[in-house]
This record gives sequence, C-alpha cells and structure tokens, in this order.
Amino acid sequence: MAKLRCQISVSVDGFVAGPNPSEEQPLGEGGERLHEWVFKLAAWREPHGREGGEVNASSEVLERMTAGVGATIMGRNMFGGGPGPWGEDPWRGWWGEEPPFHVPVFVLTHHEREPLEMQGGTTFTFVTAGIEAALEQAVAAAGGEDVTLAGGASAIQQYLAAGLVDELTLNLPPVLLGGGTPLFDGRAAAVELELAGVVEGPDAVHLRYRPVV
Repeated sequence: MAKLRCQISVSVDGFVAGPNPSEEQPLGEGGERLHEWVFKLAAWREPHGREGGEVNASSEVLERMTAGVGATIMGRNMFGGGPGPWGEDPWRGWWGEEPPFHVPVFVLTHHEREPLEMQGGTTFTFVTAGIEAALEQAVAAAGGEDVTLAGGASAIQQYLAAGLVDELTLNLPPVLLGGGTPLFDGRAAAVELELAGVVEGPDAVHLRYRPVV
C-alpha cells in the first residue's frame, strides 16, 4: 500500500521560512540557508541539470526521500502565486518550464484551475476538495509507489493532524532564523511520534519519525 512520506528542512528554532517572504525571496529573509545542505549534493544537483556536487552522509537521506515516489502533494503557498483566484495569467510555479518533480503534483487550493502540464513529466493538478481528496488522487496517480508531501507548513500540519502521514523526516541544519513561518502552530499537537532513524550529515542532522497509531 502506498505511504505518504513527508520531509522538510526546518531551523533549530522551528521555522521553515524566514520573515518577510516575497517573490524575490520566497523563503523569506535567510530562508535559503535551510537548504544549503541539499544544494551541495550531487544527488540534488543532477536532477536539477547541474554538474558536480558532494557525496556525503546526507546523500543517502536525499536518495531515500526521492526513491519509489510516484506523486507529490503540496500546498498553495508552496506552489506560489499568492492567495485568491488565479487570474488571467496564472502563476506557473517557482521552478521554470521543467520542474524537478517529474511526477504528477497535486496542489491544495480553494480556487479552481485547469491542470498545468509542464516539461519532464510534471503535471500540476489543482485540488479544491480538501486534503483527503488530494491524497486519494495522488495515490491513484502514483501507480503503487509512495506519495511525498512536499509542504508547506500548513499542509504538513493538516495531514499530520488528520493521521494521514506515514513518515516524517525533519532536516535540521544549524540555522536560527528568529522568526518567519513556524513548522508547527499547535494543530498537530496531539500526534505522537516515534523516532525511526537519525543521520548526522556534515551540514544537517536528519531525524526520521513515524506517527504512533
């Protein structure tokens, strides 16, 4: 049975993006620092069309995160384009015409929109019927493989609170942001987690959890 796996980078003080996000700085002030550990890796650079990169303990973590994935779910804020209706010239995502997902992606939104087919096998489908409907569609599209929940924080909180997440990996670089978007705001406070694995990389510690059923 397909699992819903989630991974996200978070600061030591609990933020997944810095203060004052904008189109120029979608992760807010200092937010890019959360992902420097992965930008260095050959396993990240190759799918993004870049050469070189490091191989270290974090490489195995990234490879495990991306292996056996047949579909992805993300929130409207992660896809971008601001709140409200999509408008006459709708936003096409942060990733250019060939996004790095290469699988069907289901975007949680309150506003209807036709699917957006991109190069490289990525099609964004916009789901207005809620998190369960998005997961049902993603599982069907994944063809027996797992589904990843890419973020952002609100989507992760909703899926955790609903008991739908099978695995949660927190990538913890030595970064303090001092403010921004918190990963947790209390909605998933009743969820009990058990530690399933720890990997210490040179630039981040990776903590893998499973919700206790």
